Amino acid sequence: MTIATQQKLKISWHFVAIISIVHIGAFLAFLNFSWQGLALALVLHWVTGGLGITLGWHRLISHRSFQVPKWLEYFFVFCGSLAMQGGPIWWVGLHRHHHLYSDQNVDHHDSNKGFWWSHMGWMFHEVPAVKEIPRFTKDIANDPVYRFFDNFFFPMQIVLGFVLFAIGGWNFVLWGIFARLMMVYHCTWLVNSATHMFGYQSHESNDNSRNCWWVAVLTYGEGWHNNHHAYQYSARHGLQWWEIDMTWMTISLLRTLGLARKVKLPSADA
Repeated sequence: MTIATQQKLKISWHFVAIISIVHIGAFLAFLNFSWQGLALALVLHWVTGGLGITLGWHRLISHRSFQVPKWLEYFFVFCGSLAMQGGPIWWVGLHRHHHLYSDQNVDHHDSNKGFWWSHMGWMFHEVPAVKEIPRFTKDIANDPVYRFFDNFFFPMQIVLGFVLFAIGGWNFVLWGIFARLMMVYHCTWLVNSATHMFGYQSHESNDNSRNCWWVAVLTYGEGWHNNHHAYQYSARHGLQWWEIDMTWMTISLLRTLGLARKVKLPSADA
């Protein structure tokens, strides 16, 4: 897809509006800095971005790299829905599409089209890959819990805002909603952009994916992206001793507690 083709895609104005409001709210949060607000944002960053998106939507649901009891799976789906990155069916469908066509022309955030496009530019347009979501989500599309979160992730954010306002006023809303969403968004997007451009490749993955340590720090282990693309069904992304993977540590804890089973890992010579 050339730049000219990108410009012909229909603009997704609702995304433009939402992302603009989130960033304006985050700016206001930093103008009204508080340590309590920052702590709240970091805790919710881990709950929604770490447990929800990274562990839940990505490793558990998109790749089925391990199994947990259904109630716990739904809890992780709930946490991910509070990250407001679309609904779980939409997100999982697009992620599976990305893995099938990684860095090819039909990949909706193909890194060959530049950092801006793969980071967030693609979301400003109505990309054709959205039409293929039903093809990739047959295992979850008819689940009423998934459908509920797919339909109501935005109202859930409003409810969370009211709860935070009741607890800590506008400062908690600015930090717990807007600043936290801004941080979760860009951390997630760095996996689509930075880890396809910066770092090292230790495995053949037939795309541009790379292992980037600083993205791994920001995303609870998702920065070991070349490892992931080489062994996409592995619950563990950091394969070397220096590749710290906090999400793998969490999965290991769940396995020790008897809450995670059928944990998939690469072969011994990986």
